[in-house]
Amino acid sequence: MNNKTAILIFANSANKEVERKSFLSKEVFAKLNAQTLKTVQKSGLDYFHFSEKNQVGATFGERFTNAIETVFNKGYKNVITIGNDTPHLKTKHLVETANQFLKKELVLGPSKDGGFYLMGISKKQFQKEAFLKLPWQTNRLQSSIVQIATNQKNKISFLEVLNDLDAKEDILKIVNSLKSISLSILKLLIALVCIDKKSISMYKLYTLEKSFSKLFNKGSPVFLNN
Repeated sequence: MNNKTAILIFANSANKEVERKSFLSKEVFAKLNAQTLKTVQKSGLDYFHFSEKNQVGATFGERFTNAIETVFNKGYKNVITIGNDTPHLKTKHLVETANQFLKKELVLGPSKDGGFYLMGISKKQFQKEAFLKLPWQTNRLQSSIVQIATNQKNKISFLEVLNDLDAKEDILKIVNSLKSISLSILKLLIALVCIDKKSISMYKLYTLEKSFSKLFNKGSPVFLNN
């Protein structure tokens, strides 16, 4: 299975990412990129990283679809696509997806905003023209992909739902999650929330204080030291 499946990391450099997501910082993206690479390497699967330097296309949908096609053209039967904005992504998600290819042609790791943080797709399931027409970077993306698969009578496997960092409010969702997260990334995210604390509600300030309490609780299983 390993020699038939490859991971596609579709993620820009820290400098480029912060142009689009200015609510984060270059340091956060640098850490996220490093963590993503480490997570992928642990899987033992082949992988390819497509940044702004080797993406081809005028729109996100074109660039993403072309990247998937490029990996398939290298001879792989399955491609697992991920980005760099999901701090809770773990190697187990990649391994589980690779294993699901034995019985499913499509695997989705749904994000709470209606998109996905991971998509595993077989070459048989991939249809370039249909992909180009998908509502990329909208909250209708996930449902549109599911609808296409349903129409084609293909079975879908779903991973757990995770938050990704697409908007400023996602920072607090990540900080307050009970899922494990790199301690170095957590510190950077909390620092960003503190800088902008004048614009958040009293309730959010309260939950932030709880997050600080957890941060300095050495016995907490929530954080991973990185």
